[in-house]
Amino acid sequence: MAVGAGNRNPEAGPASQQDMRRQNLAVVLGTVADAVAGQGPLSRADVAGLTGLTRAAVSSLVDELIGRGALTELETAPSGRVGRPGRALAVSSCGPAGLGLEVGVSHLGACVVDLRGESRVWRRVERANAGRPARRVLAELAELGAEAQAEAAGLGLHVEGRVLAVPGVVPTARQGLIEHAPNLGWHAVRPADHWPDPDTVPVPENEANLGALAEYWQAEHGAETFVHVSAEAGIGAALIVDGQLFRGARGFAGELGHIPVDPDGVPCPCGARGCLEQYAGEAAVLREAGLAATADPVVLLADRAAAGDPAALRALDRAGRALGLALASAVNLIDPDALVLGGAYAELGEWLLPAVRAELAARVTVRPWDPEALHCSALGRRGALLGAALLTVRRIIADPTLLPVA
Repeated sequence: MAVGAGNRNPEAGPASQQDMRRQNLAVVLGTVADAVAGQGPLSRADVAGLTGLTRAAVSSLVDELIGRGALTELETAPSGRVGRPGRALAVSSCGPAGLGLEVGVSHLGACVVDLRGESRVWRRVERANAGRPARRVLAELAELGAEAQAEAAGLGLHVEGRVLAVPGVVPTARQGLIEHAPNLGWHAVRPADHWPDPDTVPVPENEANLGALAEYWQAEHGAETFVHVSAEAGIGAALIVDGQLFRGARGFAGELGHIPVDPDGVPCPCGARGCLEQYAGEAAVLREAGLAATADPVVLLADRAAAGDPAALRALDRAGRALGLALASAVNLIDPDALVLGGAYAELGEWLLPAVRAELAARVTVRPWDPEALHCSALGRRGALLGAALLTVRRIIADPTLLPVA
């Protein structure tokens, strides 16, 4: 729907012509982007019909979006109407793009996503980052990001924003700061203080939040309110409410790994006892399975479980029950449409899901609960890095004036 006087907050004062044009640019770009994902190419006349804007207004807005590199026109689009068909509009496959970067406990990653939401460059290297100086890790990541950006440039893409996924707390009140990343051993790290090029410093964001956003933007289950839980060395969760990321009062929401599942249980490095991470975290599952840490423990666990190894199956069942106990509390408190297992959990879902579902069935009793509302993300361990790149793309679609005019 076009932006006009009827959908403004009356207390906000009159919208400027510039604000209205900015919002209508977003309406047109979003309409074309949604159509490409669903109903096929649209002409300018189609966009006018869907948005309620006049054809003249749409034509002007489309011309500006083409000038900013966000849209392009293709061959003639069939209209199904009498008269000359219009040319098909498409979100540009070249031009603006987002660069995602990731620091994991055991890897570094970089990817470039175009405005269509398609990953065009993907790089991941194994690195044991726990305990390493932030300056060294970030310098290596900057080099990896520069290589990804150069490859993207060869594809006709230019990076308009950079976001860094980290397994730690990124408070909303102190932008640009990684307050605490315990599994890396980082405290009060500001990437801008260590990044070699001040013009390409990425904005840090919690990896669980980015994984949840990627799930919302790219998954097909259609849930508007859901809990997304993922694991690497630690356990992180994020909550999407009515299509929006819920951060909490200070940006600390989602610490599912430190919900107690046994108040008198195993001591946790956080200082509490019986935290979920001590039963369903990577180290805990490996320990219970009698396995040593490896470069890729997820693959090791999956291989052992698939082979019927009793210790591995027992460890995954124990983890699933602990996870189900924590998620039952989340369901009873939040009333989500769905629960999504992402990250490493998605790749171990075959063995985790039965135990999680059993706990949910036993503990979610005051409201209806569909067992099929619990499922694994198709993005798996790619979610956080994709989300980092997609964050720039979605910001551009929401405000195309972020792009310069050619």
